Amino acid sequence: MSQLKLEKRGHTALVTISNPPANTWTRETLTQLRDAVKSLEQDKNIYALVITGEGQKFFSAGADLNLFASGDKTVASDMSRIFGEAFETLSAFRGVSIAAINGYAMGGGLEVALACDIRIAEEQAQLALPEAKVGLLPCAGGTQNLAWLVGEGWAKRMILCGERIGAAKALQIGLVEDVVASGLALETALLLADKVAEQSPPAVSACKKLIQQGRSGTISSALPLERELFVGLFDTQDQVEGVSAFLQKRKANWVNG
Repeated sequence: MSQLKLEKRGHTALVTISNPPANTWTRETLTQLRDAVKSLEQDKNIYALVITGEGQKFFSAGADLNLFASGDKTVASDMSRIFGEAFETLSAFRGVSIAAINGYAMGGGLEVALACDIRIAEEQAQLALPEAKVGLLPCAGGTQNLAWLVGEGWAKRMILCGERIGAAKALQIGLVEDVVASGLALETALLLADKVAEQSPPAVSACKKLIQQGRSGTISSALPLERELFVGLFDTQDQVEGVSAFLQKRKANWVNG
């Protein structure tokens, strides 16, 4: 994987967008991301995924606009499809996904962070969905995920008014969960991923499914599902191990099953 680097560190997979100078997305890198997440989904030893950008300036500047300069609708259709496949696959990942935003996160660069469960931004980061300024729109979940996280008002300011915000404002409106000093986003994200490894993987997967259920369903449908998934955990080895470890005052040894 040349423009998208994958490294496994214990129970954490680290994905680095490596397409200088601005870590833009291409059809190739989006396909690689989709396939990498699908592969990690099958790796029972991986509990968390951290994604970051290579270098000190860009997390990702999104799509290369040269792709759309011709106005070819076939290209637009193909790219929007692969953007959707990649980021929706990331969003559905059974483990915990964390974006370590180390610089500019623009357009599709912000959308991949929005597809993650948690976002850590460095203090110099700038975030925007500026597609309407060039006659386009965020087509990889941006209009939906941003509004869900920050509310309709701020989503409209950022998308309809093209407003770019800094890390401090992103924290204030709930777009990111933490702001750290320059150069520390990846380290912070990896430490958070280590905390994920202390949790039962099947329990985390079930909890994530329930939390995200609220986006497409109702609380009345989610509450019975919550009880159903709770009972379902009693079919896993990790349920017995977790309770036993607590009662025996020792660290649990998860098997992700």
